Amino acid sequence: MSLASKSPEPRSGILDIAAYVPGKEHAPGVVKVHKLSSNETPLGASPKAIEAFQSVAFNLERYPDGQARALREAIGAVHGLNPANIMCGNGSDELLGLLCHTYLGPGDEGIITEHGFLVYKIQILAAGAVPVTVKEKDARVDVDAILSAVTERTKVVFLANPANPTGTYIPVDEVRRLHAALPEGVLLVLDAAYAEYVRRNDYAAGLELVSASRNVVMTRTFSKIYGLAGLRIGWMYAPPEVIDAVDRVRGPFNLSAPSIAAGAAAIRDQAFVATAVDHNLTWLARVTEALEAIGLRITPSVTNFVLIHFPEEIGKRAEEADDFLTSRGYILRAVRSYGFPNALRMTIGSEGANEGVVAALTEFMGRK
Repeated sequence: MSLASKSPEPRSGILDIAAYVPGKEHAPGVVKVHKLSSNETPLGASPKAIEAFQSVAFNLERYPDGQARALREAIGAVHGLNPANIMCGNGSDELLGLLCHTYLGPGDEGIITEHGFLVYKIQILAAGAVPVTVKEKDARVDVDAILSAVTERTKVVFLANPANPTGTYIPVDEVRRLHAALPEGVLLVLDAAYAEYVRRNDYAAGLELVSASRNVVMTRTFSKIYGLAGLRIGWMYAPPEVIDAVDRVRGPFNLSAPSIAAGAAAIRDQAFVATAVDHNLTWLARVTEALEAIGLRITPSVTNFVLIHFPEEIGKRAEEADDFLTSRGYILRAVRSYGFPNALRMTIGSEGANEGVVAALTEFMGRK
C-alpha cells in the first residue's frame, strides 16, 4: 500500500464513542414550532445581558481577557466566593472535558450513574479511561451503588444534582455521605447545571462542600436560567490545586469577549432570575398536574423540565406521541439513549407552549 492511500487514524477507542446528539429543532411542514427539547428558558436573556453583549461589538478585533476576570468577579460577588477558585469555560461541557483530560488516563475509571448526562461518558472515553455505570433507584442517584463501584482505579465520580433527564435530586446529607466515604484521591464532580431552579430546603449545589474539601468540584452553566445557551458559558468552583492543574490545559482564550460581558451582566441581574424561577415553579406544577390527570406518569422534578412516561400500549407509546406532537409543532426530547425508551422530556416553556403540549397530549391519549 502506498503512503498516499492511507489516511490518518484516530487514537484507539475514539471511533467507539457514540457522538452526543442534541434535541431536535425542526418540525417539517409546520409553520409555528415550539422547541421544548433543550431545556432553554422561555424568558430569553436579561436585557442587561443583551446590552452588555452589544457594548462589545465595536471592539471585536481585540482578544478577550484570557482569565475572564470580569465574569469571575461577578460570579464571586453574587455567590460570595473567591474569584481565584473560579474557572470559566466554553459551557460547562468544556470544563467537564478538561477535568477528564486532567485527572483521567488509560486504565483509570470514572463513575457515572445509569441515567446521567451523556457527556460524562463521552469525555471519560475521550481521555482513554473506562466509564463505570452504576444503577439508580427509581430514577434517583443511589449513593451506596456508587460507593460499591469504587476501586483502586477510580479517579473521578460524576454526580448530576439535580439530574438530567430525570429532574430528580439527592439531599445534601446524601452528597456529604458520598464524599465522606470516597478516598481522598478521588475527585467528586458535582454538576449543578439546574441548581438555580431548585427550591428545596434539603438541597445544596455544593459550594460549602467545595470550600471545605480538596477533592470536590462544582460546575454550573449560563445556558439554562440565564438564557445564554447561544454564548456557551460555564463555570466551576474548585480547590486551588484543581484550578491550577486544569488551567495548564485550558485554552488561553476559551471565552469570547461578548460572552464574558453578557455573563457578568446576567448573573448580577438576580431580579431577572427571580422572575424566571417564579415562571418555572408555576408552570412546572401546572404541567405536572395536567399530564398526570390524563393518565401519564411524571417523574417528580425540581428543574425546568419533566420526564413524561407513556403507556406500554400500541398507539400510546412515546415514539408515537413524539410523532404526534411534532406534527403539531411541539418538539420534545426523546430519551432512549438515557435509558428511557418509552418517555419524552419536556422543557417548561411559555404559557402558550405549555398549554399547547397539554392539549395535544390530551388529544393523543384520548384517541381510540
